[in-house]
Amino acid sequence: MSTPTADEVMSDVLLIDNSDPAITILSLNRPDKRNALSIELNYAIKQAIENADKDFNRRVIILRGEGPVFCAGLDLKEASDPTKAHNSAAGLGEMYQAICASPLITIAQAHGVAMGGGAGLVGACDFAVVSDEFRLAYPEVHRGLIAALVTTLLRRQLNDRQVRELVLLGQAIDANSAHELGLVNRVVPLGRLKEAGMELAREACKGAPGAIARSKTLLDDLSIRPISLELNRSMQYHLAVRSSAEAQEGVAAFLEKRAPRWGPRDPESDAPRRGETDG
Repeated sequence: MSTPTADEVMSDVLLIDNSDPAITILSLNRPDKRNALSIELNYAIKQAIENADKDFNRRVIILRGEGPVFCAGLDLKEASDPTKAHNSAAGLGEMYQAICASPLITIAQAHGVAMGGGAGLVGACDFAVVSDEFRLAYPEVHRGLIAALVTTLLRRQLNDRQVRELVLLGQAIDANSAHELGLVNRVVPLGRLKEAGMELAREACKGAPGAIARSKTLLDDLSIRPISLELNRSMQYHLAVRSSAEAQEGVAAFLEKRAPRWGPRDPESDAPRRGETDG
């Protein structure tokens, strides 16, 4: 399956508001699917961000969700389809890369829940403003999957113990806990979420656009490895578990709303020693 073209991703799964001359608002628009990240939505977000980057009057991108939640994560029905699995994974990685590489300031304006890939959306943005009823989780291990791409983002924001608790236990944390950890910048009442997001966006517009873009590049350069290389490496792990028996059982259990029936650990799942996967 080939990567969708720009024309193929123009759809109603993503609402684009450019009414403000400096601020683009992208609204995930699959409320009936809890804004799950489908192939179509992943590429629509990527394309919209790249289009905003080309408009030199644009300063800020806000990501938000329609309906009761921000984003429930990857579209697991689609991801479990062998004919779509690669495009699903590639689209997710390319979408995160577009957010991280954008010279514009990116703000996640999140409410309800952000799970798995949806939590990754929050982590990929420069800032996160969330409602006080917001919850965040990385439940991939409960589905027989690994939080590979989102762990790449988490390791830049938290210490090792904190990352391990989030990705190995997969438990949800509330807005205040996410704020205490440093995963979100501001927690506000749900009724003030839109206003708070715009306030932060307007504050961000006060800085010089070139200086902001160069500062973002500098922050990436000062990391041990560029985010693009880390996302590409984590993609290998992400794809490796997609066809595993555990992933098939975990996703099936989730879709059937039952507890998964795990077997013994497969020796093939043992993590390689550091350096064995380096190319």
